[in-house]
Amino acid sequence: MIAVLQVAARHGRVFLLAGLAAGFFLPGLAAALRPWLPEMIACLLALTAYRIGPRAAIGGFADLRRSLALVAIYQLVLPLAALAVLMAFGVAGHPLALAAILMLAAPSVTGAPNFAILLGHDPAPALRLLVLGTAAMPVTVLPVLAFGPGLGSGAETASAALRLLGVIAAAASLGFFIRYKTLREIPVAGQQALDGAASLLLGVVVVGLMSALGPAFSVNPASVLAWLAAAFVLNFGLQFAAAAVFGPRSETPGWAIAAGNRNIALFLVALPADITDPLLVFIGCYQVPMYLTPILLERLYRAHR
Repeated sequence: MIAVLQVAARHGRVFLLAGLAAGFFLPGLAAALRPWLPEMIACLLALTAYRIGPRAAIGGFADLRRSLALVAIYQLVLPLAALAVLMAFGVAGHPLALAAILMLAAPSVTGAPNFAILLGHDPAPALRLLVLGTAAMPVTVLPVLAFGPGLGSGAETASAALRLLGVIAAAASLGFFIRYKTLREIPVAGQQALDGAASLLLGVVVVGLMSALGPAFSVNPASVLAWLAAAFVLNFGLQFAAAAVFGPRSETPGWAIAAGNRNIALFLVALPADITDPLLVFIGCYQVPMYLTPILLERLYRAHR
């Protein structure tokens, strides 16, 4: 089994591509997996926490201080700045504008540390942004929703963020606890096996996340392609910008990956249906650049090794 998982780790990008293809071409399978997404994502996070360990994940005081500053920039400064620009041009109510604002206001996706691993980098900076960003979201999201046109109730979104934080905290704590009780130091072969297991699970998770994309494409392919182009520009644009700003340092890959890959799906349980319905297609499209990050942006992050 260890040998099989090590092979999966070496070919992790293949499983991401396979998951994207299955989510698009097998809508029945995607719909069947979608109800299990919370459990699968929790397992993925617990596995990642076990692989990293509590000491590396927490880091020192300086690591936490920088992470908190980045959370404020990512989830408060950027969405408010984007909102101000869009309102100045009178297009803040456009569905694409709303998608961009909500994406910027969301914390990092739970898979961000795994993307860092697939790119050969330290996943701890991305994990810190994931946990701290989710914990801060009930506060950072309120000004965005208050100033945004018709973006719904801040209390409902804050409640959804708190529920997500509970899942993340429980899953990460379980992973850290098992790591503490078993292996203080995981050998290289064990790390490779864990990376392989995470790659397999990521490939399954993306199938469920794309459940709305295939049916939408069959109805209106031009609209889906437009949303897909917007998703690539927003996701990759933020990653390139963050990598350029932070420069060649060891934390840059984790920070840049978290900048472009956000958990916009969190708003599905908190905002009115007339706002979230168009977002279903965008969220499906958003998975494509997200899961192609370890493949298409390998050259961008190679300089940081």
